[in-house]
Amino acid sequence: MNGKALKIWLVAIFLLYWHAGLAVSGENQPLSPCPPPEALSQLSLEKPPKRVLLVPLLSGRPDTRPDRWSERPAASIADFYRRRFGAVVNVMWDIWSWRDFYEQAEQIQRNLAPFDRIIFIGHGGFDGPILDEGVYQQNLIIEGDKTELLQFSEAQPGLKNVISIRYDSKQNRQFADYMAAHTEELARLGQSSLWPLLKDLESQLQPLDNACFDHYCSADNLATTGKELAATRIAICRRICRKPLFELKPRVEISPERFSLFAKTLDLLATSNGLIFFGACNPGSAAPQQTPAWAETELLINSGIAGGPYNSYVHLMSAATGRITAGPIGNSSGDDIVNRIMLFESNRRQHYLCIVTPGDIKITATRLPPF
Repeated sequence: MNGKALKIWLVAIFLLYWHAGLAVSGENQPLSPCPPPEALSQLSLEKPPKRVLLVPLLSGRPDTRPDRWSERPAASIADFYRRRFGAVVNVMWDIWSWRDFYEQAEQIQRNLAPFDRIIFIGHGGFDGPILDEGVYQQNLIIEGDKTELLQFSEAQPGLKNVISIRYDSKQNRQFADYMAAHTEELARLGQSSLWPLLKDLESQLQPLDNACFDHYCSADNLATTGKELAATRIAICRRICRKPLFELKPRVEISPERFSLFAKTLDLLATSNGLIFFGACNPGSAAPQQTPAWAETELLINSGIAGGPYNSYVHLMSAATGRITAGPIGNSSGDDIVNRIMLFESNRRQHYLCIVTPGDIKITATRLPPF
């Protein structure tokens, strides 16, 4: 192989590995750029940071194995700030829902001074950090015989998940009594658990519609069906061939009130020259322009919330809190978050880290109105 051919071969190998590396890290996505500041040292941040708050976000339902992966990078980041800057580091423990976050945040606000760095570590997306949906409010609306139970929950602050359960209190008194007696228990269940629970109750309380059953699951209809498929079909017929006792409908809404609560909480926790860092996937990524699915709402960053729409979640939160805000562009991991924090605090520029200052946002959206 001559020198020229060898050079071309080496360039080809370099490009191959470079593209492979991008694919692993998720940075090969068609994302709009977020120009970094000319010099990180020019950011009006508290340097060196003296007080740091870490928020590892946990996930997992009672019937699943708890997911505590975010605590490991949190420990590494805490050790970094203590060793490098001698900073005082506080950690929010056992944050499984946003209710947990707000309860601990209230205690911290009462007892501790604001922080120079607030760092979230966990799962996330284009609309910010994600936690398991926790019901924060229930409303019972009774109009004559018609009753509607509304459950409000959130996985991401500002996106309100609503489950509506409607039923006739006189259609089946046992069902109505159960709903009235188990309101708090139902609040602890997500939609995936609510539906089968109520359908099982319906199967116990409502007689089988024999005409419906014979139409879909008669012996003649199942004669040419395999044994396993026939059993599945019969189970479905036994579930659906009954007069419905309830109607369950989910929907998603944008909630300015819940978003304002989140932004105001961060406003109180962070110093005026502090940094809010969202260590998750896509907070710095440009908002995808897409048509929402039938049961979804527009993305927060594509909506008019807090003076939007904005280019990314990082832009939205910088506008809402008046703080310098940062987060990865594209996919991320625990190790990636630790590395990004260390590089940032060492004044090292990063191509796939979006950093936004309030001065980059239009002035009309730099603050939310008071409650």
